[in-house]
Formats: sequence, structure tokens, C-alpha cells
Amino acid sequence: MKIIAVIPARYASTRFPAKLMQDLGGKTIITRTYEAAVKTELFDDVFVVTDSDIIFKEVITNGGKAIMSIKEHESGSDRIAEAVERMDVDIVVNVQGDEPFINKEPLEEVLEVFKNDTAHEIDLASLMMYITDEEDIDNPNNVKVVVDQKNFALYFSRSVIPYPREKGVGVKYFKHIGIYAFRKHALLDFYNLPMQSLEASEKLEQLRYLEYGKRIKMVETSHAGIGIDTPDDLEKARKML
Repeated sequence: MKIIAVIPARYASTRFPAKLMQDLGGKTIITRTYEAAVKTELFDDVFVVTDSDIIFKEVITNGGKAIMSIKEHESGSDRIAEAVERMDVDIVVNVQGDEPFINKEPLEEVLEVFKNDTAHEIDLASLMMYITDEEDIDNPNNVKVVVDQKNFALYFSRSVIPYPREKGVGVKYFKHIGIYAFRKHALLDFYNLPMQSLEASEKLEQLRYLEYGKRIKMVETSHAGIGIDTPDDLEKARKML
């Protein structure tokens, strides 16, 4: 089974423009993320896919592998799908470009589900983390997921799901952690199928997979990941480094 990691990297971030080119301890964020992905030794290859000449040159100059997007894309999945369409791979892992502190353990957990999936029931896998704080549960920036008895995703939402009409029935809330591992065919199906109303409404690309009947296996983890979305996040990352 050939497994690769692809890091989608846009230059024009809405909340923090050019954040991937910001300095983090003498290296750019995108370079640190690329090196961290390689260092896990979980992948047969690692690529950055980007719409930016600046990011492309940064990765290549520092000895990495980069691919330029040909088309404009609305989502990271679309950008990755275009890049891997003609590659001979089985599993593609989406590594977020703004997470330079990659933790190997949750990536291993996500990949393990495919190794055990002899019946090929799983189209893609992702992570979820148990949350209890009411602010976290109510926050629309925290995407929630509900799962069935086998931990296959039933729905993702920015809203509180399930709605707590009845208290004290043992409902658990899970926050979606946006690391994905795709079977290549599922990723290409996503790329070739039009967006439907649920995805358009919630602005959550994983809903396109569910709307077209794909099965998403969720893996519970205690590792939330550390993303850099704002200048404040970058300062925290510098201190952590």
C-alpha cells in the first residue's frame, strides 16, 4: 500500500495573509511543516501543492517537493485531487500547511484503519476529540461530528449536534480534527462531483463525501494539533519552538 502526504498551501490566507511564509525560528512555517511530515517516516513521499510561485520556490529551494496547481480551487481536497490524479498511490493524507508541530501518533492511528480494512469499507478516515467545555461545544468554529456504533461519521456541523433536548442521557460531544486520509478513488470522486446544499450551507467539504454516500471512519484522539491561524498563534508557536 503506497501512502503519500500532500500539503495544500495557499498564499492568500483570509485571516493571516502570507502566513505560511512567516518566519518560525529561522525557517518558514511551510518549510517546517514539510520537514515535520517527512520526519514522521510514515509516508512514501511528501509533496506541497500550491497556487503560489513564492511558496513553490520556497519548498524547492529548501530541498522539498512541490507541485503547482493548474486550476483555481475552493478546497484543499480539490487542490490535492488535481495533484495526485495521475500518481500511482493508494492512500493520500492531507497535512495542514499551518501545522508545523506534526504529531506522529494520530497520523499512525488514522493510517492503521486502512491496514485493517480488508473489505475496503472505508473511503476516508479522520480524527475527532472528546470535548466537554460548553464554550467549545457552542463555538461554531469548532466543527462537531456525530458517529454511529462503529465510529463512522453520520454528520458534521458547526452547530451543536446532537441538540441536548434531553439532559443526562450520556451524550458525548466530539470536535472534528481536520486531518484526513483518503483512498485515492474517493478523493477523485470528490473532485469530479458537484457541491451540494449541505456543504454549501455549512462550508464543510467533508459533507460532500457524506452526501454522495462515502464512508468516513472517525478515530478518537487526545491530540488536538496546533495550527497557526493568526499572528497571536505565530507568537505562541515561536515561544513553543
